Amino acid sequence: MCGIVGYVGRGEASDFLLEGLRRLEYRGYDSSGLATLEAGRLSVTKTAGRVEDLSRALVDSPTPGSIGIGHTRWATHGKATNENAHPHFGGNKKLALVHNGVIENFRAIKERLVEQGCEFHSATDSEVVAHLIATELENLPAEVHDSIDPYAPLVEAVQNALLQLRGTYGLAIVFRDWPEAIVVARLGSPLVIGVGDGEHFIASDGSPLAGHTDKIVYLADHEIAVITPEAIRVIHRDQGDVHHDVKLLEIESTDIDLGSYAHYMLKEIFEQPESVRNAVRGRLDKDAATAVFGGLNLTAQQLQSVQRFVLTACGTSWHSSLVGEYMIESLARIPVEVEYASELRYRNPPLSPQTLLFALTQSGETIDTLAALREMKRKGHATMAICNVVGSTIAREADGGIYLHAGPEIGVASTKAFTSQCVVMSMLALYFGRLHHLSYEAGLNIIAELEALPNQIEQALETHDETRRIAEKYAHCNNFLYLGRQYNFPAALEGALKLKEISYIHAEGYPAAEMKHGPIALVDEHTPSVFIVPKGAVYDKVIANLEEIKARGGPVIAVVDDIDSRVTDIADDVLLVPAVADFLQPIVASIPLQLLAYHIALVRGCDVDKPRNLAKSVTVE
Repeated sequence: MCGIVGYVGRGEASDFLLEGLRRLEYRGYDSSGLATLEAGRLSVTKTAGRVEDLSRALVDSPTPGSIGIGHTRWATHGKATNENAHPHFGGNKKLALVHNGVIENFRAIKERLVEQGCEFHSATDSEVVAHLIATELENLPAEVHDSIDPYAPLVEAVQNALLQLRGTYGLAIVFRDWPEAIVVARLGSPLVIGVGDGEHFIASDGSPLAGHTDKIVYLADHEIAVITPEAIRVIHRDQGDVHHDVKLLEIESTDIDLGSYAHYMLKEIFEQPESVRNAVRGRLDKDAATAVFGGLNLTAQQLQSVQRFVLTACGTSWHSSLVGEYMIESLARIPVEVEYASELRYRNPPLSPQTLLFALTQSGETIDTLAALREMKRKGHATMAICNVVGSTIAREADGGIYLHAGPEIGVASTKAFTSQCVVMSMLALYFGRLHHLSYEAGLNIIAELEALPNQIEQALETHDETRRIAEKYAHCNNFLYLGRQYNFPAALEGALKLKEISYIHAEGYPAAEMKHGPIALVDEHTPSVFIVPKGAVYDKVIANLEEIKARGGPVIAVVDDIDSRVTDIADDVLLVPAVADFLQPIVASIPLQLLAYHIALVRGCDVDKPRNLAKSVTVE
């Protein structure tokens, strides 16, 4: 949640800050603001609302200076108001601070600071951190201020303040009396430093840095960095000064441009043929009829000894984990449990030593998934990550893993990450199947199906115009049911989630046969049911469920892979996708469901890329 940017160098800080906030707005868009420092004066401009509101405010109140920080907010403590927007001042405007995360003990600290005379102007936990650092700076002994290191007081004050905090934070701070330094700190909330020539950049993720630098430094938990135009110094809480590795930024500025598309969500839906190609590229070995992964960091013998998988995730990634459960159990015959990360982190399930954990996350920063992974590592289990962001916290902390290579996903409602995760799960099922009982011929057949998949997704995208027509027909409805069986039950859950996320329509996904056990009570002429009905072993059963809906007057939208009169005679609307192997059906079926949600949201006048109350990466509990 929330986005941080920072700049120190020779240019106008506000130019980079505003551009960076636009690129980070998918992380939070309740309010935004920036602070710059020039001639010993801190200038702050902030507004409730979108970054464009801030841009207009800056026309009347420009903030000059070659050093500055900015923030776009997803509210946790305090409403979305000008006062609660970041940056916040500390002390008598001695410093300005932006903060991602949640400070759990802020009330107790605030009471103490109020007794000491601090004046608060917001309801946020973040302003408490600003005043706490300012207070610690005031109380430093004279020898710290007299140190030959000019930034020793900043490091000492920030470290002393952080020791008193309980919770998570990503911080960027500028100080009135230190006009060439930004101090950043991280615990549980990501920060990336961009390395330039006589300038440095700060961001919550790599997207604001694209086009400005291709060299980055990832800040780790419990690290503080002092950043000046010419240098980066990193200090660890327990180890003192530490060496920082400079990595390559793998995002190009063209990756985050809208191009000819009206919205990022639509762009990312249509990028799925290519994102799936990227997911399988170099990972299919026809000679051995298996999949190849370079980052699992375990030998084939160690992997062959795995007796159980735990897949843990949140939201859309949880749905792709359910797809993976069906795939792995069917193709590899290994038991799989799918756990909500937010629940697993607090549970103590009995797991054998031969259990392997996979954490699925698009961003690699999801706080619940990270906590669940850490808990499983603490108990001695091998942990793997399946994520999309190179250098993310989960990718770095897992014992091994697989990158999606789907490219940046800016739209809050995940699309291409879901299908890429499903494809990676299918390759894992192939790999482990071949380690055990799956025949060479069966492995080759799976490879052929995966190689054909990108073209089949392109065919599924041809439903675009038909989904627009259906969306216009049903956009007035306030309740939807999504129904599927076997592999397509998770696809139904994901279709319902997409509709909820961006159109604010109440939607529920169920196994089709479960409809009779309660949800059928919701059926009426104003509640469409979206059925995923590919040909397969349970086709007749799903047709019977479809007829039960029609018998009660409910409209039916059917996603099919064959124009069958049994469907067309019953369904009110039909969306045709290509026929694929059953384990790939949820991937092609999800395409028209994504498009349907997109077009319904448009008809209802919703902001599909920035839906209310949501942010892209959930980095607070």
